[in-house]
Amino acid sequence: MQSNSSEEHIFSGVIYLVYAFDIGDDINLDAARKCPSIRTLQRDWPKYLKSYHKPLLIDVTHSEVPIKAKHINLHHYGALSMIYPVAFTGTLTSLRNTLNDVDAQYQKQSVADAHQIFKKIEKNIGQPKFFHQRNAYLVMTINPDAKVPAQKLREEYGGLIASTLRFEKTNISSYQVEDILESATGYYRDDLVIIDTEAAFAYDHQAHDLLDFFELAITQQLELRYFNHLLDRKLDEVYNGILQQPSFKNCLPFIGTMYDPIGELSKLKVDISVITERLGSSIKTVGEVYYSEIYDLLAEKLELNELRESVEKKLSIVREIRTIYQSKVNSIREDILSVLVIILIFIEVLVGLFK
Repeated sequence: MQSNSSEEHIFSGVIYLVYAFDIGDDINLDAARKCPSIRTLQRDWPKYLKSYHKPLLIDVTHSEVPIKAKHINLHHYGALSMIYPVAFTGTLTSLRNTLNDVDAQYQKQSVADAHQIFKKIEKNIGQPKFFHQRNAYLVMTINPDAKVPAQKLREEYGGLIASTLRFEKTNISSYQVEDILESATGYYRDDLVIIDTEAAFAYDHQAHDLLDFFELAITQQLELRYFNHLLDRKLDEVYNGILQQPSFKNCLPFIGTMYDPIGELSKLKVDISVITERLGSSIKTVGEVYYSEIYDLLAEKLELNELRESVEKKLSIVREIRTIYQSKVNSIREDILSVLVIILIFIEVLVGLFK
């Protein structure tokens, strides 16, 4: 992508479009690695990524149909993520004006590429579906120029950068600009990294080192949103179908214990609890202060903590439903047993009278 303007400084860099898809309950990475229709690559992952959470990197060059993604990762918890690089040379205004078109183009491309991989590994996916949900994030990496230090860039182009991060083609209010620039950070003096809800701007020669954070963060957001939606649906089904009026079969002694309509919800609670714990610990930033700051900013902007708290709250509701349901069934069973005892006593009295 190239554009020029005599009124503004010409910058160069790369726009990274990051996409994630939820394609099932889980992916058997060992089986996918042996799948004859795909090839995988070995990669030295950053030290902050825990070894047992490493995704499986797909060799995108080995495909019958061309794939434009820089790389595609498979995550064991049922997610597929990919990154598309787009080279850029031009003014920041031209970048803002063309960003929506670039994003729209690669939204469609990402669906096509993800579906191609999905078809090849479908048998290795638990409860496969293309796709439950998808997520997107855009990272603009601009090569620092000695003529435009980070402080000058922020002062002269801060409003333009802020509106670009919100995908707006006109300037946004000063209040919004201040709110967006408030989260600006950087490692070296002439670095500038600004993270927002749907996009990030990085004026940094080493910005590509941060891509793993963005990719993992949006897969975390994707899964947490999916779990929230899934729990909402399951809780509604259970409440409307079971809690309002347990069936007579469920309340019968001995027979009722063989049927557990809450069992699926309880299993779902365990599965989600395990995955959310792994999601929360998938990025290890101990001893990496700068990376910790970047991830904390991402977690704040993507509302990862709020989503995680929402999932935890709904999981606690599952526990309460289990308790309420069991108490209700037990109460009905006690009433049935009491009635049976009364009937037996009445029969004994009748037999005694007739004798």
